Amino acid sequence: MTIKELAKKLNISPSTVSKALNDSPEISLPTIKRVKEAAKIYNYKPNKVALSLKSNSTKTIGVILPDILNHFFAKVLLGIEKEATENGYNIITCLSNEFTSKEKDSLELLSNGSVDGFILSVAEETQVSKESAHFKSIKDQNIPLVMFDRVANDIECDKIIIDDFKAAYDATKFLIDKGRKQIALISNIDNLSVGKLRLDGYKKAIEDHQEVSTETLILSVDRSEDPQKKIADFLDKHKNIDGIFAADNTSGVVAINLSRSKGKSVPEDISVIGFADASIANYSTPKLSTINQHADEIGRMSLNLLIKRLHNKDEIKKYETTVIPVTIDQREST
Repeated sequence: MTIKELAKKLNISPSTVSKALNDSPEISLPTIKRVKEAAKIYNYKPNKVALSLKSNSTKTIGVILPDILNHFFAKVLLGIEKEATENGYNIITCLSNEFTSKEKDSLELLSNGSVDGFILSVAEETQVSKESAHFKSIKDQNIPLVMFDRVANDIECDKIIIDDFKAAYDATKFLIDKGRKQIALISNIDNLSVGKLRLDGYKKAIEDHQEVSTETLILSVDRSEDPQKKIADFLDKHKNIDGIFAADNTSGVVAINLSRSKGKSVPEDISVIGFADASIANYSTPKLSTINQHADEIGRMSLNLLIKRLHNKDEIKKYETTVIPVTIDQREST
């Protein structure tokens, strides 16, 4: 049923129906009630395409994530969804699954007027290849874009990040302050921008503190490899390790469980800290101490930054890069 047909049923004008459905103060409360009841009876629903063309707004945001199984991205999405709901927006979520082609397809699919803007974290393949033409195409269409966590440095847009270098430096220093002398780094994200920054932060912390071994004990775990075996072999090879900084969200848990299986006491013999949140930390015994990235806050701030840009779309305004402070959540593993 169209708005004209509903108006005819009620013997009032289409504009009165529209105003009543939107609770206009120009329309009396009895009329508003009558119109809404009729709309429900006749199953009238506004034509969203027509409304978006009229208002030049879909009230919908496109969100493109690299990996929904990664708990960090799931929590960011939760933050985006909550904030979107509070601001009267809907979201459409797509997954790149770490592939540039999927990322491109998602942008192309939704940039035909389906969404007002995009929030995304760059796919692994895109970061490795340094490809960014598809992001530039979105900007050329004047569609607002907010990047979070993994960002394309050559694209001018609003961004939400953490200081990965400082977070890794602080995590390593945290272990040093606990008296650890032989500190290892384990990572399965070496080829990502955030992984490189965390590696540099770890190295710098070791370099700055003469009281620890200057040997950098680094294990890179490819995602195609078995992390259990790779980490187990690493611990067997370097039996003197007494501290581990895990730069990704799972290696810390694996390291704790393997250390205990090899007869080491955590944290007495070896201390472990990782990048994760409480839900991941609970999968180890003892519970993993973590760098908390405050993923839900990153999601909320990304959404608010995009809305801010949408409301000032025609203004020339400097792009913002917001750095979210991290915290160390100390648990039993340290």
